[in-house]
Amino acid sequence: MNFRKIIGIRGWLLCAGLLLPAIGAFRGAAPEFLTLKKGTRIALIGNNLGSRMMNYGHFETEMQVRYPDSTLFIRNLCDGGDTPGFRPHASRFSPWAFPGAEKFQTELATNSESEGHFESPDQWLTRLKTDVIVAFFGYNESFGGKAGLANYKAELDAFVKWTLAQRYNGSTPPQLALVSPIAFEDLSDRYDLPNGKKENENLALYTQAMREVADENSRNGGRVLFVDAFNPSRQWYAASAEPLTIDGCQLNDEGYKKLSLLLADRIFGKVSPKAEAFRPLIHAAVMEKNWMWHNDYKIPNGVHAYGRRYNPFGPDNYPAEIQKIRELTAIRDTAIWLAARGEKLDLTVADKATTPLPPVKTNYNPEKNGSLTYLYGQDALSKLKVPPGYKIELFASEQEFPDLAKPMQMSFDGKGRLWVAVMPSYPHYKPGDAKPNDKILILEDTNNDGKADKQTVFADGLHLPLGFEIAKEGVYVSQGENLKLFTDTNGDDRADKVEILLSGFDDHDTHHNSHAFTTDPSGAIYSGEGVFLHTNVETPYGPVRATNGGFYRYSPQLRKLERTAQLSIPNPWGIAFDDWGQPFFAETSSPDVRWMLPGTVLPRYGEATHKSKQLVEEAHRVRPTSGLEFISSRHFPDEVQGDFLINNTIGFLGTKAHTLTDDGTGYRSRHRMDLVVSEDRNFRPVDMEFAPDGSLYLIDWHNILIGHMQHNARDPLRDHAHGRVYRVTYPARPLVQPAKIDGASIETLLDNLKLPEYRTRYRTRRELRGRNAAEVLAKLKPWTTGLDKTDPRYEHHLLEGLWVSWGMNRVDQNLLRQLLRAKDYRVRAAAVQVVRYTGHQVPDQAALLMQAARDDNSRVRLMAIVAASWIGKEKGLPILAEAAKKPLDDWMMPAHEAAVAHLNGQPVKRKKEITAVSNLRGTDLDLYTKGREIFAKEGYCITCHQADGQGLPASGFPPLAGTKWVTGNEERLIKLTLNGLMGPIEVGGKTYPGQVPMTPFGGLLKDDEIAAVLTYVRNSFGNQAPAILPEQVKKIRAATKTKTDFYTPEALLRQHPMEK
Repeated sequence: MNFRKIIGIRGWLLCAGLLLPAIGAFRGAAPEFLTLKKGTRIALIGNNLGSRMMNYGHFETEMQVRYPDSTLFIRNLCDGGDTPGFRPHASRFSPWAFPGAEKFQTELATNSESEGHFESPDQWLTRLKTDVIVAFFGYNESFGGKAGLANYKAELDAFVKWTLAQRYNGSTPPQLALVSPIAFEDLSDRYDLPNGKKENENLALYTQAMREVADENSRNGGRVLFVDAFNPSRQWYAASAEPLTIDGCQLNDEGYKKLSLLLADRIFGKVSPKAEAFRPLIHAAVMEKNWMWHNDYKIPNGVHAYGRRYNPFGPDNYPAEIQKIRELTAIRDTAIWLAARGEKLDLTVADKATTPLPPVKTNYNPEKNGSLTYLYGQDALSKLKVPPGYKIELFASEQEFPDLAKPMQMSFDGKGRLWVAVMPSYPHYKPGDAKPNDKILILEDTNNDGKADKQTVFADGLHLPLGFEIAKEGVYVSQGENLKLFTDTNGDDRADKVEILLSGFDDHDTHHNSHAFTTDPSGAIYSGEGVFLHTNVETPYGPVRATNGGFYRYSPQLRKLERTAQLSIPNPWGIAFDDWGQPFFAETSSPDVRWMLPGTVLPRYGEATHKSKQLVEEAHRVRPTSGLEFISSRHFPDEVQGDFLINNTIGFLGTKAHTLTDDGTGYRSRHRMDLVVSEDRNFRPVDMEFAPDGSLYLIDWHNILIGHMQHNARDPLRDHAHGRVYRVTYPARPLVQPAKIDGASIETLLDNLKLPEYRTRYRTRRELRGRNAAEVLAKLKPWTTGLDKTDPRYEHHLLEGLWVSWGMNRVDQNLLRQLLRAKDYRVRAAAVQVVRYTGHQVPDQAALLMQAARDDNSRVRLMAIVAASWIGKEKGLPILAEAAKKPLDDWMMPAHEAAVAHLNGQPVKRKKEITAVSNLRGTDLDLYTKGREIFAKEGYCITCHQADGQGLPASGFPPLAGTKWVTGNEERLIKLTLNGLMGPIEVGGKTYPGQVPMTPFGGLLKDDEIAAVLTYVRNSFGNQAPAILPEQVKKIRAATKTKTDFYTPEALLRQHPMEK
């Protein structure tokens, strides 16, 4: 097939604009059907109902089958959570779809600090030359009930009027179809889900409202078609023997087949399919096009292409990449049109005609910044140091297992096998490359020699699996905007079934996307999410909206997602639960480990809840951290039990151990030791977990380059091939005999819960959740009754029993009430957490929380405060009032304040900022004030140099306080700020290696902004020096415009010697 000829035919078809026969007739002012012509350009906009259509492809397939000669151009611009007026994007300053849309929102109008040059909805529709718009709205809004109905009609009406006044195709208003929500399917006999009665009452109201808005605008000459998907879907459910949704509100594959037929029939009229014989070929072509389109409109890591990280390197490659992905997508349009004629386009040949991408050069200088040589085997192992008594060994590497490239997360299963997620495609797919083939591997040591000798690929064809969690029903995996469940149905250890459970997670910055999975004692999956993101997930319980940093909790038993904490944290990489079920997290930039619980009050959109206290002592704060694990292994010394471990990947390369002890309501910590220290500058430990035998496993990302703002995302030195797994032991103590888990009897599994090792109990609870609930619960009662009451761990064993019943989604209410009055306050606190999440089963939930609010122990009361924020204003506020009758310490006060405010629908009152003292005046003071804001932006100065300007010496980031590098020669300071700095540098008598360079801000900040932030740092942290003026920056920028690489301290000092 001649590709150039195909493109020529395509152009002729589009230009000809021959009208198809009009389908249907007009009834009154409203169109009965919309009309099509050759080359009609159709855009889908709206919510998750439309967005998920991209994953199935049935609607476009149906349209191309029906109209094979029409060269229809179809693009899906839907996104989870979108409303007529509110359509946020992390790379766009405004979330509003049209002027005036903000007046229809209250909480959602909170500034979410998004920024970038991603096109607005209107700009996208204009660039696509849209003729027809199919709009999906009403589901998210329906959770506003009757009270929100009038506002929704007004918002929808404003959207319709604005849309019909546009000329997206350059000549005529768009034809518009409004599609109602589908009905809620009752699956309560299969899953613990809402039965849909209340939901359908509201959905019916909102469907009728949409009909009225369409009719009213049509009577006024607007010609708006309304499609009722609500009532037909109710009929589908009634007639189908199998579910048509996965959770009541999200259609499955069969459901989307029915919706596609409905849309094609109701919008364009019933037409017999002319290309039915080619349906499979067309569908395959549509899915291929959708994949490419997704990587344009929803480009993973778009922060580099459009957002905050666009400068300084984005201009070098992303305009070209975007152009190329659009060329690739256009080729696939042609492939669809050919498929409709029974022909198959050779994509490999066709893709060669696209524009080549420009080469990207590295800015890493090995002569000044270290060798590019990677170490292997014993050479690599010899660079790793552990304290006396410990031993570190290599378990697996990319040499033996080439698939072990860029490991990200790890977990042991009930058989003792190590599962590892690898992502060599990081940071994201590059147009023109082969499609990503990231994997989840299973590594085994079959001969017990401490080294892996067998690999199984559980899942491949993935793209950036930043988090996964093993369960008996399958493996939950983070996949960009989706949470997927991968299932092995035939027992061959390979996934052969995939289900998209939730959609709408933001992967605008891929290393911030939902990640670092772990579970609480019930089996609910916790994941972290970093800054710069705007997630909007539609669930059976309503939309879950989130901005910037925080955590999610997904309960598989209820198929329920919650934004369990929204905090001011740039990038949390590490979540762990202690022996008593309390959650902790590590964050990369503060940097620190914190107790998550106080920040888990009901969040408010766009507002960060107080994140509680730092636990790591100042002298041992390093960044960026990744991975968090508590020591719980009889193989390790007694004195370290209960310590937490954190990894670090810049400056200090290794793993630190810190103590954790109770301190009143909360905790305190001190550094105990550096468990692992590497002299190999490519060592990047990112995750760890204790194995069934009590040894500690550690995975190494292993990359010479690290950092997002210092090097181009496409820098050729970014590694895509290396990865290692290490094993740490303490040979003087015997390894733990692995407990029998997989296939063990229920009695054996219950007895496992008395073992000291947390991870053994973790995996045991996972196994029990996969067993028959009735059988487990029947044996749980005699097990708890038969426990030795003199055992020092008796109440903890009972707590494990409670957790088992919670995990089976049938909480033992007698045991719950018993433990709410336990002697150990840690048990009482854990029981309150169970009450928080089991209100659907515990009828007196509020009364039990009121009891906890009166507890003598402040931690128990804090648990009640947090739980009360989630049960509604009527029940929650009295509990909060009761808790306030006793003293609220500084662990409790922020949580209580936020809970009261959020239950009243109000933001937390901001504390008045203390004005910084400065001797500057006039325009110099203005620069200082502006500079303070720039300094504090995440990813800029504060991330490495910290809020106090003291840097992080333990991690290799120098201070800004008291150094002539800051207060000395102005030209030198401006130069290093414009072009960045790389290489060893001496500050305050200490030498810093400078392997990770200082970000070049020349492309990020304007002259006045650089002048402002430099003025700020020269007059803060005890510094005092003259202001830097924009004119100075402009002059030096012009003089150095030909310099494209980093400065080195050595070179700068030759030009501008350090002052004495």
